Amino acid sequence: MFTGIISDIGTIRKVEQRGDLRAEIACGYEMGGVDIGASIACSGVCLTVVSKTADSFTIDISAESLSRTAPGLFVEGNRLNLERALKLGDELGGHIVTGHVDGVGEVIAVEPKGDSHKITIRAPKSLAAFIAPKGSITLDGISLTVNDVMDEADGHALFTINIIPHTWEMTTFSSLTMGRKLNIEIDVLARYLQRMQSVRG
Repeated sequence: MFTGIISDIGTIRKVEQRGDLRAEIACGYEMGGVDIGASIACSGVCLTVVSKTADSFTIDISAESLSRTAPGLFVEGNRLNLERALKLGDELGGHIVTGHVDGVGEVIAVEPKGDSHKITIRAPKSLAAFIAPKGSITLDGISLTVNDVMDEADGHALFTINIIPHTWEMTTFSSLTMGRKLNIEIDVLARYLQRMQSVRG
């Protein structure tokens, strides 16, 4: 379980194709406090630490995970938003995030607005009904609030978010460009509401 509050930016130091894809991620965490088997969200994907060094940890990414996440995410040199798993008693600063990616969105526009940035993202049809104005959403592991939603004729949805300077500087969004693909996790409450409605129907 996570909160969507990014605590570090990691850099993929090395990737190796085995049965699964193995990646070593350099980070600023005090690795003495990270156990083998611990969960770390990597740009919104909950992954398990399988080994570590003083300044890095290694994860395995299954073919299933790769098929459901933004293409080109796990390549050497790429930067990842990192968050360690929530502990009992920790402050819930964002919202409840599971680290399970629901779909992939595309950045349509990046517009400076004062000191902040307005980002427009196109969400796939399968997620359109779960995105609501002022609702919570997770993009590449970052807990954010949806500003506006515009439904498209083909079933996709365009939605906007506002990135304040702190979030812009402390996450990989500082290099955000048009066309970039992002991991989307919808609000867990929206999942349960949809399930309840489908059972009643």
